[in-house]
Amino acid sequence: MPMLQWTDSLVLGLPEMDATHHEFVDLLTHVVSAPDATLLPLWRELVAHTDAHFAREDRWMKTTGFSSTNCHTTQHQVVLQVMREGDKRGSAGELAVVRQMADELGTWFPMHAQAMDAALALHLRNVGYDLVSGQVTMPHALPTEVIHGCGGSTCSTDDAPAKEDAVSA
Repeated sequence: MPMLQWTDSLVLGLPEMDATHHEFVDLLTHVVSAPDATLLPLWRELVAHTDAHFAREDRWMKTTGFSSTNCHTTQHQVVLQVMREGDKRGSAGELAVVRQMADELGTWFPMHAQAMDAALALHLRNVGYDLVSGQVTMPHALPTEVIHGCGGSTCSTDDAPAKEDAVSA
């Protein structure tokens, strides 16, 4: 499986978000290529980075009208749970499990960044959210109702019943 590398296709145009994503890719690259002796310390560094990375994005979403139960936040929680399980399994000597998880993260991350994070980046730009100060410069552009989907036009829990009704008809 080819190793994930930082490319322009991962750039979302928000410097703070892009820097965090670049750091994630770099840390993941170190994990994937780590010898057994350094695998777990590097994995733990990746888990700590990812925890802070996701917490920051979750805070941005909450501040700008995404629900704490949206699918983007839920995906963050699931991925972190799996990564923490990888630490436990690695500590028990199951390094192959950690390596498999690292490979899977390399497949998952570009899709997550180019879909969910891209939708978040667009939303943040649309409301004038400053990622450094946490200030919204265009409060009139904030959603009038909390966003419960991922923020993309095709990912909304509000659409689910309509799609199910259409299928059963």
